[in-house]
Amino acid sequence: MQHNGNTSGPVHPRPPALTPSANGHVGPGPASAAATNGNVAGPMNGQGPSSNGNAAPGELDPPSLSPLDPRNPRSAIERDIIKLIGQHLRSLGLHRAVTTLADESGCSYDHPLAVKLQNHVMNGQLDLAIADLIELEPLLLGSNAIKKMRFLLLEEKFLEFLAQNKTMDALACLRTQLSPLKHNIERVHQLSSFLMMSPDNPELLLYRMNLTEARDILMERLQKFLPASVMLPPRRLRSLLAKAQAYQVERCELHNKVSHTVGGSVASSGADDNSRDPQLLEGISLLSDHACDRTDFPCHTTQILTDHSDEIWVCAWSHDGLRLATGSKDSYVIIWQMNPETRVLSRQMSLEGHTFGVSCIAWSPDDSVLLVCGYEDSSDLWIWNTISGDLRCKMNHSADDSLTTCAWQASGTKFVCGGTRGQFYQCDVTGQVLDHWEGVRLHGLQCLSDGRTVLAADSHHRIKSYNFDYMHDEHIVAEDHSIMSFTVDKSDRFALLNLAQQGLHLWDIRDKTLLMKYRGITQGYYTIHSCFGGVNEKFIASGSEDNKVYIFNRWKETPIATLEGHIRTVNCVSWNPRYPNMLASVSDDSTVRIWGPVDSSRQNSSSSHMSGQIVDGVSGTRDGSPRADGDSSHAGEPAGQGDRTHEIVAFV
Repeated sequence: MQHNGNTSGPVHPRPPALTPSANGHVGPGPASAAATNGNVAGPMNGQGPSSNGNAAPGELDPPSLSPLDPRNPRSAIERDIIKLIGQHLRSLGLHRAVTTLADESGCSYDHPLAVKLQNHVMNGQLDLAIADLIELEPLLLGSNAIKKMRFLLLEEKFLEFLAQNKTMDALACLRTQLSPLKHNIERVHQLSSFLMMSPDNPELLLYRMNLTEARDILMERLQKFLPASVMLPPRRLRSLLAKAQAYQVERCELHNKVSHTVGGSVASSGADDNSRDPQLLEGISLLSDHACDRTDFPCHTTQILTDHSDEIWVCAWSHDGLRLATGSKDSYVIIWQMNPETRVLSRQMSLEGHTFGVSCIAWSPDDSVLLVCGYEDSSDLWIWNTISGDLRCKMNHSADDSLTTCAWQASGTKFVCGGTRGQFYQCDVTGQVLDHWEGVRLHGLQCLSDGRTVLAADSHHRIKSYNFDYMHDEHIVAEDHSIMSFTVDKSDRFALLNLAQQGLHLWDIRDKTLLMKYRGITQGYYTIHSCFGGVNEKFIASGSEDNKVYIFNRWKETPIATLEGHIRTVNCVSWNPRYPNMLASVSDDSTVRIWGPVDSSRQNSSSSHMSGQIVDGVSGTRDGSPRADGDSSHAGEPAGQGDRTHEIVAFV
């Protein structure tokens, strides 16, 4: 049986593309004799009676050119816009609208040769499509374009034969057409292996289930070799609109929402130029410029937690965002549990016995273990079970040690710790020292997600990377002032440093480049912990010695919001990793403040089951004494009592 390249009959082909007619108009068939010059009779072009009926003959103004008149040529941009609209209408199945637009505008969408190629591909006439390449060759992009396109068409032919169980035809195609091309030999070998596979081969599933989609994909691959003037890239209008949306979202200083595509999936952080399905976003209007309402930003106090009796130095959310740990000079670590529906925190457990106060806390990757370090004079490190509240072990390698900072490695089976007296240990979860570096006086530690690299800020105003597997170190950052603390974002590329008398600096640790110096916060010689946060970690939050919380857009040096409410130095700010509109701050005023949008503040204010001081929903006691977990004896204490000031939010 002789084959003509039709591996199967037409499978719902795309509607015929519009081709130019003799008078420059575009339509599915011959040009209409009634529209040979493009002029329309009637008042639009001055060839009909006056619209008001009052003008005498001979008194009419000279007729003006209609926008549709061929004597009024369109600009290249206008023609491009018409092409984009026509392509989009065609994708929606509005074929009559496409025909009308082409007739009235006189614009063709695709080159006739490209239209012919597309029709042959979509109808399964692959041998004819291969023949079309000869005519298209002068228009193609790139070297060996015709060979690459021929290979794609023959690959499609081979796979369609296999999907139809025409094994001998597929073998003939492979031997006599694909192999002689001597192109992409590795793929040819892979295709030959398909001959020995069962009909359930996943590679063939698409060709069995949806042949039209398979041919659509082929056409898009072929279009990479065709300039846009010959054939528009697929979904070009959607792609442009998606990029415009992404640009506006990126420019919106307060955008802090998880964006979803029209299909419902979570959108990436930016428009993907290589995406087959452009990422148009739900909830972002195309009819007006995008700007987020400031009431949706986490800048309103939703709770004040007052169980600590002394200065609170650190706080950290668990990785699942449902628990908050706070460490204080009063020797207590309190773990707070959040209700995910009401976003209200209540005390889950209190961990005590940290004699010199708490200077560092670190959740294990699975949130089941909490490391706690004391202040400068402490030689101990506590390892707590956060489920039961039991102390798993207290590590004390030497009475002369100072263990003030710690961090978990990605495996969750090892951690690193150290301090300002030169100790730098790698330990297992039992507190056993596995390895160590000598003479490194540490101010801060962070572990990267590769599971090997440890970043350490030392007393020489620098950050170095350490690898305990190979005992290798590398210089990363050098500053002129003491690094009081630092943190690294989820990409492991950017580090945020709090510097004595300098404030906040942002570094690209991959390129070892200082990117940004943020203005506004007051930083002397107190240790202040800052953080990345929000959707895609677009924001930075920091405490300050002027009692405020400052929030920055990562790429803007001045703050976008200043949060007031604490009455003494704000030592640490932690942004919830799961709920991007929620953050916590702790202060020397012995309080923990939870910040959220104004709507959650109003919702929480109606809650009556919370314990402690109420500021649009608050939990805790104000006398400073730790109370038994679950105690609600202070429920409903009026806002304004205790040592707190009225909340002020300033947007810059």
